Amino acid sequence: MPSWWPAVGVGVALALLAALLLLLAVRRRRQRVAQIPRKHGAQLKFPLVLAHGILGFDELKLGPFRGQYFRGVAPRLERLGTRIYAFQVHPTAAVSSRAAALAKAVLALDAPRVNIVAHSMGGLDARYLAAKLALAGRVASIVTVGTPHRGTPLADFGAGLWLVAPTTKLLMDKSGFDAHGMLELTTARMAQFNREVTDQEGIFYGSWLAKASFMLINPLLLPTWQLLRMKAGDNDGLVPVSSQQWGETCGTIEADHWGQVGWALGFDAPAFYENVVTDLIGRGL
Repeated sequence: MPSWWPAVGVGVALALLAALLLLLAVRRRRQRVAQIPRKHGAQLKFPLVLAHGILGFDELKLGPFRGQYFRGVAPRLERLGTRIYAFQVHPTAAVSSRAAALAKAVLALDAPRVNIVAHSMGGLDARYLAAKLALAGRVASIVTVGTPHRGTPLADFGAGLWLVAPTTKLLMDKSGFDAHGMLELTTARMAQFNREVTDQEGIFYGSWLAKASFMLINPLLLPTWQLLRMKAGDNDGLVPVSSQQWGETCGTIEADHWGQVGWALGFDAPAFYENVVTDLIGRGL
């Protein structure tokens, strides 16, 4: 081995380390959330209801561990004087069932109206609640984040597997597992949903769009992110950006589907939801 070989090896190692540190720094900069200016002391007119998505929960309890679905969001917003509520609905049931549970919880609140900020399938629950369950008068706004308003090709693929695997379906039926919510997220079913679940007068409808790049995506979402890129373009790993828009577009963030609710390193979800609230305050809600 040449005498200079160890020096070359050390040089390569240092170069790789420098590249890694630069990469991490770039990722941190890209995921930083710029705060929207907020008037001192300004608060929401109506309470905020956080609605979780499919496979979601209000609070996860595993022994001493406690984790909220909207991770770290409630404490951040409560310090700013925002009244926050989060409710558990069935994680995989049909939108109609999930929306009924959410509606019951909203009606029990001591508030004339509420602002609903919903992630993923929770946005569909909120829209259904207002349009089909006569709660339009109790809802001031519905703001969605990463919601598949027009479905997702991943659900199309999953529904196809479900139909060609009757044994699996039978086992699921026998076990009592309710997968209707997953089947409803196909592009065809959501086209029908949008024809039937119409926007209600007096409610502000807004959406925050989210996309992830190769540098930002959770490794577990990388296969679905790549598949969606080929099928539908920019996406967050589960939902195409083209499916997330509903009502007024409030802004765009760089975060994968899990990062949007705080379950990712680097993306500051609490700061993002502070921006969501600031935007609603500016609209007088």
